[in-house]
Amino acid sequence: MNSIPLLIPELPRAEEVLPYLVRIDANRQYTNFGPLNREFEGRLSDALSRADQSVSVLTVANCTLGLELALQAMGVERGDRVLVPALTFVATATAVIRAGGIPVFADVDIDCWSLTPDIARRAAKEHSLKAVIPVSTYGCPLDTDGWDEFVEETGISVVVDAAGAWGNQLVGRSFDVVYSFHATKSFGIGEGGAVASTNKTRLDRIKRLCNFGIDTSLGTVTEIGTNAKLSEYHCAVGLAALDRWETTRKERVMHMSDYLARLQMLCPGLIYQDKPRDGVYPLLTIGLQAGNCASEILRILSSEGIECRRWYCPPLYQHDALAGFPRMHDTSIADALGNRLLGLPYFISMSGAQIDRVAVTLNEIILKDNRSSAISAGVRAP
Repeated sequence: MNSIPLLIPELPRAEEVLPYLVRIDANRQYTNFGPLNREFEGRLSDALSRADQSVSVLTVANCTLGLELALQAMGVERGDRVLVPALTFVATATAVIRAGGIPVFADVDIDCWSLTPDIARRAAKEHSLKAVIPVSTYGCPLDTDGWDEFVEETGISVVVDAAGAWGNQLVGRSFDVVYSFHATKSFGIGEGGAVASTNKTRLDRIKRLCNFGIDTSLGTVTEIGTNAKLSEYHCAVGLAALDRWETTRKERVMHMSDYLARLQMLCPGLIYQDKPRDGVYPLLTIGLQAGNCASEILRILSSEGIECRRWYCPPLYQHDALAGFPRMHDTSIADALGNRLLGLPYFISMSGAQIDRVAVTLNEIILKDNRSSAISAGVRAP
């Protein structure tokens, strides 16, 4: 039986990118904020702006650098503590460390699996925080008004790691958002990202920082930055991806809806993240009931030719390189989810037969595991 891969990226085809490559040939500018870069940023800005709020956008080489530079522009200095959820990709924490800060690991909400303003308020009573990086976990949008209120109430800076949430996560009045355009995301260009903000002054500073800290009007380095610019070639792919975005969005929403319906019918008893059903999601992560071990079920699924992944698991404080950093006193929800979350295969070219195979196989494994556990405990199996 053919194996089912974890994911298959969906990027623009060569013929869709070609008109933009022709423009690069004509312009003879390949990086350093070229014309395609400006057009790409303008279209991204238009997509994020609302009637009551203008949003500026700066493209960057990747989301991790965007987070690092956003923290630097917010004034995070060596030794400052920055709250991050324990349930996230390692880049959220490494961006803090490379910016000179100290990550403090927080618990997450039991329903949306994300760091919430209320959890951040509790953490702020335990630790002196300079900033917070809440994460749009698995593409789930965060509470924009809630995080605006948190910033205005506490004075603690916030930058949202919305790596997988393009099309879902809005930009707040008081906080910035960083997106990823990695090939595995719903909106993918290969590598790249963007910082979005209503604060044009702060975004201009990030732009200098992503160009080595050079003030081009003076020709001098005003502060130490790095090279995080996005090339014209990446922008060509980005513009082609924007051309087809509405089609991509509709396909992903419909496909995810169908997938979830099949899972609920063929594998009842799974736990799902509380998130909008009309969102555009790059991943499908499910929760298992207490007593089911995600790592063991992953091993069995893999032996059946179904590739899975324990996205964001285990929690960051359980990784050797991050174990020494501080965390909230209570991280019980992150602990529990770390053992019970499982990423299933998901890509928009995935067939109905493949989805059914995943759901049926997963259900058989769970039922067998539950019967074995019942027998071991001396309970009559159903």
